[in-house]
Amino acid sequence: AGRDATRAFASGDFTPAGLVDNVSGLSPPELLSIHGWLSFYSNNYEPVGKLVGRFYDENGVPTETLREVEAAIEEALQFQAESEQKKQQFPPCNSEWSSAKGTRFWCSRQSGGVHRDWAGVPRKLYSPGSQGSRCVCVRSSGPPWGHTDSSQHSDRGDLDNPHLEQYKGCHPLAEQCILMG
Repeated sequence: AGRDATRAFASGDFTPAGLVDNVSGLSPPELLSIHGWLSFYSNNYEPVGKLVGRFYDENGVPTETLREVEAAIEEALQFQAESEQKKQQFPPCNSEWSSAKGTRFWCSRQSGGVHRDWAGVPRKLYSPGSQGSRCVCVRSSGPPWGHTDSSQHSDRGDLDNPHLEQYKGCHPLAEQCILMG
């Protein structure tokens, strides 16, 4: 009571060292955790005052630090929304490995936990600035993501996205792919 422990709500460290109000250096997911706690408390409790310190001055006026943290939380929320949109466009594919059969990648209408009306085909998705790839399901018909008019586009869905690569040895339109090795 009477102490700002914002960082502990993100870090889970409720020791004296973690019970501090300094949130600098927190990752976007940690900032979203703080946002979740702020929403919980504001939706379930009536405020009785403001704690003078890093986030409010002696008159209860928000400080520049609070505005910076709010902006960082807003940025994290936007990043999360963009990530969700990308997951809708390129949901993760299913995969399994066995020493006898190798690796199998496949797409279904629910793979990656994303329910949709298309299954798609497995592809490697490379993120700009990242070394690795991940397996995603890609729509193989209709206009590309975000386009509704198919007359101006080929009927190839998102297959022509430059960040995608077909798995070698797999049929271009196969809903599953098995790689030995």
